[in-house]
Amino acid sequence: MAKSTAFEATPNNLEAFWMPFTANRQFKSKPRLFVGAKDMHYTSVDGRKVLDGTAGLWCVNAGHGREKIIEAVRDQVGRLDYAPAFQMGHPAVFEFAARLTNLLGADFDHVFFANSGSEAVDTALKMAIAYQRARGEGTRQRLIGRERGYHGVGFGGISVGGIVTNRKVFGSLLNGVDHLPHTHDLARNAFSRGQPDHGVELANELERLITLHDASNIAAVIVEPVACSTGVLLPPKGYLQRLREICTRHGILLIFDEVITGFGRLGASFATEYFGVVPDLITTAKGITNGTIPMGAVFARKGIYDAFMSAPADTIELFHGYTYSGHPVACAAGLATLDIYKEEGLFERAAGLASYWEDAIHSLKGVRNVIDLRNLGLLAGIELEPRPGKPTARAFEAFLKSYDKNLLIRTTGDIIALSPPLIAEKKHIDEMVGTLGEVLATVD
Repeated sequence: MAKSTAFEATPNNLEAFWMPFTANRQFKSKPRLFVGAKDMHYTSVDGRKVLDGTAGLWCVNAGHGREKIIEAVRDQVGRLDYAPAFQMGHPAVFEFAARLTNLLGADFDHVFFANSGSEAVDTALKMAIAYQRARGEGTRQRLIGRERGYHGVGFGGISVGGIVTNRKVFGSLLNGVDHLPHTHDLARNAFSRGQPDHGVELANELERLITLHDASNIAAVIVEPVACSTGVLLPPKGYLQRLREICTRHGILLIFDEVITGFGRLGASFATEYFGVVPDLITTAKGITNGTIPMGAVFARKGIYDAFMSAPADTIELFHGYTYSGHPVACAAGLATLDIYKEEGLFERAAGLASYWEDAIHSLKGVRNVIDLRNLGLLAGIELEPRPGKPTARAFEAFLKSYDKNLLIRTTGDIIALSPPLIAEKKHIDEMVGTLGEVLATVD
């Protein structure tokens, strides 16, 4: 019998993998590979311990290699590796949904599972339009996002999103979408500690769009409470409250994209709790399983689910879902993750570290090329003056040099974003900020 070579590959061949959001040729000329992770550190392929300043990709909130999650995943795979999500179920998905709604409090009573933040966003947008139709207002089909917003990479998400590089090569996108102005105002708010004082009036742009289109044609507004992926842009004081008031007055659903701010990042369960503003739908992912298994979800405020239940009981109410919605292994990881958050008080821990984090971040004021510092909870944005004619180059150099000095940061444009695991200690914060300060002093 001839030996099959179909599954053989050349060792260390990096070419076959088309990497996401990556300069593929630059990376493959000098790859940066991780081979292990534990608690606050990655292990690089050359054996270095790299301090995780970004919780992976905003997702490993409880730190790496948590035994409780590992054991839960191992046990679930051994008992039930997969169960169909359509017309069937399994115990873990119902338990997980119940615990999540309990975490969010009395305002939210249902969860719809997806597999990523992108899928959660597209799910929420479809829910919003279908909800308006279900309650007899089918003309409400327009969606309103925000400039510089990031809502994943599905066609719905990039349509309501406002990051030009994520949109410009993909055609006309969805019709019937408008955008609010972003809230970043360097001239008035640079070096703010926490929420900036200026900009609440930017929410009033929603009234202009309502006047333009009429409320009877608008289904929903979607915003990130904190616009993290574009560079940690914070909502001005009163801004989210103003959006909520306008949406309520005009019968428009308000969607919070909490894929990053959910699960303790601000020192509360979700941004809705932190800011005291209740949206109608919340999208989440990332920290829902501590990044261990892909999963996303949409939380629905009371009354949303009920609007779909007017059809006969044997009728499918929402023709939407995914093969892996509520995957049993993802649910096992999620349940174990919730246990860790609760048992170790990680949300409260983040709140307790927030002031130390703030002082550490703002100690970078005056460092070479730093033009703004922003912080909230355990989030930070360090904005650099772009090099003339070479946007993004200065921050990317800082990224590479930080990695060489055993620190993982994230950059977007010329902004450095930090979001450490919630298990971080003060010594880790000191190391992150100290290393970054040293790096920035060497970046032209």
